[in-house]
Amino acid sequence: MKKEREDWTRLYYKMLKGIEVITDVQRMVKDLKKIVEETNITITEMEGKILMASINNQMVNTMNITQISEDLRYMV
Repeated sequence: MKKEREDWTRLYYKMLKGIEVITDVQRMVKDLKKIVEETNITITEMEGKILMASINNQMVNTMNITQISEDLRYMV
């Protein structure tokens, strides 16, 4: 009887330990999800800034080409 009780007690504590491990893993996954979401937001912001810089660069290049063209017309 005592042996059986000890076996059940060991099993109970093993199960508790397993539940703690599962809880820890769930917490880590939740934290990782937060980090991934924040990283995704940062990447999206960076993409927007790069796109804006690219558009601004295209506008500047277009203005420069237009100015060069006008300068050449005046020279001719």
